[in-house]
Amino acid sequence: MRHDVIAAIAAAMLAASGVAHAAEDAAAYPNRPIRWIVPFPPGGAADLVSRALAQKLPERLGQQIVIDNRAGAGGNVGTELAARAASDGYTVVIVPATFTTNPALSSKLAYDPQRSFAPISLVSSSALVLVVHPALPATSIKSLVALAKQRPGQLNYASSGVGASAHLAAELFKSATGTNLVHVPYKGQPPAMIDVLSGQVQVMFPNIPVSLPHIKAGRLRALGVTTLTRTSLFPELPTIAESGIPGFEVNQWSGLLAPAGTPPSCVQKLYDAVSAALKEPDVKAGLTAQGFEPVGSTPAEFGSYIGSEIAKWTTVIRRAGIRAD
Repeated sequence: MRHDVIAAIAAAMLAASGVAHAAEDAAAYPNRPIRWIVPFPPGGAADLVSRALAQKLPERLGQQIVIDNRAGAGGNVGTELAARAASDGYTVVIVPATFTTNPALSSKLAYDPQRSFAPISLVSSSALVLVVHPALPATSIKSLVALAKQRPGQLNYASSGVGASAHLAAELFKSATGTNLVHVPYKGQPPAMIDVLSGQVQVMFPNIPVSLPHIKAGRLRALGVTTLTRTSLFPELPTIAESGIPGFEVNQWSGLLAPAGTPPSCVQKLYDAVSAALKEPDVKAGLTAQGFEPVGSTPAEFGSYIGSEIAKWTTVIRRAGIRAD
């Protein structure tokens, strides 16, 4: 009996010691470099946003940010690596909007988008733009909807592949307007754009940096952007939501996560640093020039956003019967 009591006291002391050390570690955080996983190759949107912030965060955190590009499986390789990392605040991962569409598209995810991570901040957002070939007699969202209803199943839309943002944006558009457009998937955005420019396909939802030169040259006609607010890159272009489809929104966003269980104090320090960096004029200007709008939402706001996006896209994907497996 006496030995049991001694063992219990010893266990309690060890537990208390562990808690104390964890508190001390969190208070001293960060005291070594932080690994920032980018689950895509260098040069992509997530990589560009990450490197813009990585230059600014050391002066706020007192430690270097080490960018670690881990591409593969549409971002799932690097994201899974982050999910399995130690929850000590020294590993973070930047994820794109597909983070919230993948659960409904694939049955092979090795992580749970909500349970496997601690949200830090929504970092940036970017709009897609609804464009049509100039030969199509549609000069507004309203006239495109009317034309599509007059010609059900006769208008085609291009995307960079099954489950890509352009594909899902068009499916959301079809659902919201009760129209029937036919999907023509391509292996990437460039070949899709070529066929839209040639008129072989009439409609597409590309990103603004890729499409803007063609819009300005008159080779494409822009009808609206997919974000709820107008974009600074194309301020004269209305949103689809204000053009007769209330609530229509498709965001090409990026956000920062840590492994689940990361101490809240570490998450808060990371959020504070990221939020401050996004407000710096040179960071804002650099991101805007690349087509990104800086955001900087709180961890709670980002967590709520992730949940709402998963619910939204699961409905769209299941209704359209889309599978990427």
